[in-house]
Order: sequence, then structure tokens, then C-alpha cells
Amino acid sequence: MTDRPTRSTRIREQLDHPVVDGDGHLTEFYPGFLEYVEKVGGGDFARRYVGGFGASPTGGGHRGGDFAGWADQSWEERRHHRTRRAAWWGSPTRNLMDAATTALPGLLYERMEELGMDYSIVYGGLGLYLPIEPEEETRRITVRALNTLQADMYREYADRLTPVACIPMHTPEEAIEELEHSVVRLGHKVIMIPSGVLRPIPAIHETAPEAFPDAHWVDHYTLDSDHDYDPFWAKCVELKVAVTAHSGTLPMIPWAGRSISNFCFNHIGNHALHQAALCKALVMGGVTHRFPTLHFALLEGGAAWACKQFADLVGMWEKRSVTGLEATNPANLDVPRYIELIGRYGGRFAEDKLEQVEASLGSFFQSDVAAEDLDEWAAMALGQAEDFVDRFASRLFFGCEADDASVAWAFDTRVNPFGARLKAVLGSDIGHFDVPDMAAVIEEAYELRERELLDADEFRDFAFANAVRLHGGMNPDFFVGTAVEEQAAKLLAAEASGRKA
Repeated sequence: MTDRPTRSTRIREQLDHPVVDGDGHLTEFYPGFLEYVEKVGGGDFARRYVGGFGASPTGGGHRGGDFAGWADQSWEERRHHRTRRAAWWGSPTRNLMDAATTALPGLLYERMEELGMDYSIVYGGLGLYLPIEPEEETRRITVRALNTLQADMYREYADRLTPVACIPMHTPEEAIEELEHSVVRLGHKVIMIPSGVLRPIPAIHETAPEAFPDAHWVDHYTLDSDHDYDPFWAKCVELKVAVTAHSGTLPMIPWAGRSISNFCFNHIGNHALHQAALCKALVMGGVTHRFPTLHFALLEGGAAWACKQFADLVGMWEKRSVTGLEATNPANLDVPRYIELIGRYGGRFAEDKLEQVEASLGSFFQSDVAAEDLDEWAAMALGQAEDFVDRFASRLFFGCEADDASVAWAFDTRVNPFGARLKAVLGSDIGHFDVPDMAAVIEEAYELRERELLDADEFRDFAFANAVRLHGGMNPDFFVGTAVEEQAAKLLAAEASGRKA
């Protein structure tokens, strides 16, 4: 595509492995999307959609969130409604080739060598918004239209580019229906779910339904959910697709940053916050235990939050497992000795108050907890602390951008519990404002090697092997017919036999 040599190209040439972009982004071709909305929903729906909240590719219609709504309000209105300032100027423009590439998979395909990449899994923008649309008819039609468009538009580029089907998760039945249609009928190999579904709080909704979605709880499909999502996870296993989750600074999630004036404040840490909540629910809700062959990827949040959560889970279990709780069990308190110590060391503050202190112990130390409610870890079926490696580190993958130095933490066996390595996956995020030059992504990622934060094997895992394990580990035929077929097959075969590729 260009005769301009790039450093990313030269870096790729010196590597002994391909580079797989586990999380690239292109803006969906909006005129094509509207055409498919009409095909799926009919002319009357399409006219209503374009004439209402579907008229712009930013999604629109989401109450109190999209930038257009914010821009139309005065500062007094913004303060009154606490309208979050959302993203604007979100795609590259000064770099003409990058600006065009964000909308054209054919151009990205032609530029892959220039970018130093062999294969890319391509996410989008509408795929973040449409699955969380609260109105069911609109959600179902637009999601189906988008998934059909992406399957058709990317089919001729399948050896280097794979699009992603977005799956709405409002109910397990809806999720399974779109999953089967996308994978079986449309041929999608990668799916994406929202990190949560907003639900109204019944006690508030009964008297003030207009408070939703500002007043809400987030359903993460497992812990405390009113629905049983196990049939959906089982269907993913049956269809051999990994579950990837992606979230942005979305207008329907006001608790993830509520500044009315500063988008950067709302955005920083947002992806990690969403993914961390979903991750905790999947692990503590026992999903990774009940479905031991299912892979999950939490994308674009980096690795730092995952490393911290892994350590926090282990530490919390040690203190708050049924065994650990014995250290705080009120039944284990030696009351007479405790009162004696109060009298000896309480001085004048305890004089004539020992009976009062003893009488208060019932409320201070006691809590009526039923025996069956003590074990908050029961769904994980843990036998020992080391089981966290299986429930967390072995099953989960974490999307990291090229400039994320926390990738080194993911591989640091000195710091992570039990010497575990977390599976960091390179995601270029091309197409977004944080990548001003697509051709510099691999160059930037390779700085982890140059700074000796990763060794050669670790960089190989980050830039190639972990993406293969994520998807090829679920479906051994995932990379058949792609530009990395031979190398991926070699890696998977070696690991299946216990050898190093």
C-alpha cells in the first residue's frame, strides 16, 4: 500500500512468529448498516429508526449520555441532569490513510504488512452500543443487521481479518438466539458480549420508573442474576467460541464516571472498571469452574486490574473462607478474659462500665448469619488456595494496548500468586483516538522487549500465542485458511502434546 518503510514492518521481519492483533477496531460502514437495518426490520422500521435515535453512528437515543445530547444542553441543564460528557473527535483525521482505514476493511487488509501485522480480529463501535439498547425490537433488529453486514463485508478478507458478532445479553434466550444465528448461519468465529446489562431496582422502579436507568443495578450474568445464563455458556462451548467482553465509556452506564465537563475523567479507568466487575462475577459466580473448557477475554482494560484482582481474590479467600472466618467468629471470643483486659487497661474510661461493656458485646461482636450463608465462595468449589490458578489465571485472557507497560506485570511470576502468568493479549485499538499512527502500534508494543520488560518468549505470547490459545484453544480450526494457519496449528499441536512450540 505504501513504499514508506515502517519500523513496525522491520520489527515483524525480525520476529520468528506472526503478529496477531486480538482487538483491532474499525468504524462500521454506516450507510451499509442502514441498508441492512431495512433488510432485517423492513422499511417502516428503518424509517422510524433513521428519523429517531438511529440517525447518527454514535447510537443516539441513549438517555443522558451521547455527546449530541450533551452538546444540545446549556450548562444549567447539564448540571440539573448531571449529563455525562461523552466522547467526541474519536477517530483519526490528520492522518488521511488512517482516517480512511477506520471505515474500510479492504484498505486495512491492504495495509497489514505496512502495520507489521499478520492477522487482526476487528471490533467496532456500534457493537458496543446496540446490544445494550433497552428497547427490545430496536435491539434485536439492529444487532441482527450489524452482524449480517459485518459477515458479508469481511468475507473476502477472511485470511487476514475477522469481524466480531455482538450478542445482546438481556435474557439467555435472546443471547442464544443471536449466538446461533451469528455463528451457525452467518459464519462468525468471534463473539462479543457487553460487560453487563442494566436492570431497574424494583423498589425504586415501582414508584419512580422514570429513575431508570440512572437508578439501576448491573447484571453480570451470574452472581445474583435473576436469570440462569448457564445455557448460554454451554451453547458457547458447543459452538466452540470464546466469550469476549468489550465495553467503552458508554452513555447507559452513568456510574462509570459522571463528570459533566470532562470526558477524559469519565474515560480513564473505565474499561478496567467494567471488565473487573464482570470478571469477579464470572469467577466468584462459579462460571469458570462449571465450564472448565470455556475461554473468556476481558478486552481493552489492560492487565494491571487483573493482576490486582487475582491477588485480592486469593487474599480475601484466605480471610473470608469458612475456615478463615473462624478468626472473627464471635463464638471464639473468651468473654471473661476480654472483660478482664478492658478493666485492666481501660483506666478511668472503663471504671464502673464493665457490666455495660459486657452487655454491649452481643451487638458489637454478634451477627446473626445462617450457617448456609457463610460460604460466599461455594460456587467456585475451592479445595485450596492454589485452585485460584485454575479458576482465574488458566481460563481468562486480558486485552492490552501497545503502550500498556502493565503487560509486564501479567508475566511477572515473582509478583503474581503461585507464580502464575496471566494471559495478556495484544490489542492494537486502531481506529480510535488513542492510536494517532496505525503504523506505529507494533513499534510501540516492541518497546516492552527493548526495555527488557518482556523476554522473547513473553513477547511471543503477548503478540501471538495468547490470541491463538484464546480462540484456537476453543476451536482448533479457527485459524484454518488464515495467514497464520501453519504457525497456529504448530503451537496448538505442541501444547496439546505437552511440548513447547
